[in-house]
Amino acid sequence: MPVTSPTRTALDLGCWYPITTAVAAIDALARATNVKAADVELLARRYAGRRGIARAREAVDLFDAGAQSPKESWLRLVLIQAGLPRPQTQIPVVNEFGSAIAYLDMGWEDVKVAVEYDGEQHRSDRHQYRWDLRRSEILQRRGWIVVRVVAGDRPAEVVRRVRDALAGRVCA
Repeated sequence: MPVTSPTRTALDLGCWYPITTAVAAIDALARATNVKAADVELLARRYAGRRGIARAREAVDLFDAGAQSPKESWLRLVLIQAGLPRPQTQIPVVNEFGSAIAYLDMGWEDVKVAVEYDGEQHRSDRHQYRWDLRRSEILQRRGWIVVRVVAGDRPAEVVRRVRDALAGRVCA
């Protein structure tokens, strides 16, 4: 059965799908295969003029293997498209011994502002909910501002909340 390489698959996804769908799919592909943006960009040069190639290049510029779900990909794109600095993904928060005690979905480590997408399991799973409460306390004690996003949040409202958190840290 013929198959394409991860690099070619990433390029095809970028050409065929709307940008948000393409980036979410390429994020997942990159997480699973470790495909590199430079390799996809190199391949894209060979297909100059192909239908969708400009969109594919945009998707390649935006993908990030740190996204752990399509909603995290969507959230990252909302922030970038609003003109915010590109957030780092999967930020490790370490304890006093240097061991990771949490990984934040995305954010800006230098100012300790994080953005987390909470899926349904964060509300419906009692164990997960309890852990989330303890984790929030730990992060707050370590100086982090965490903006939590859930299904149904409007992009403009999310951006406003993140801007406010960043402004509070940058101006402080």
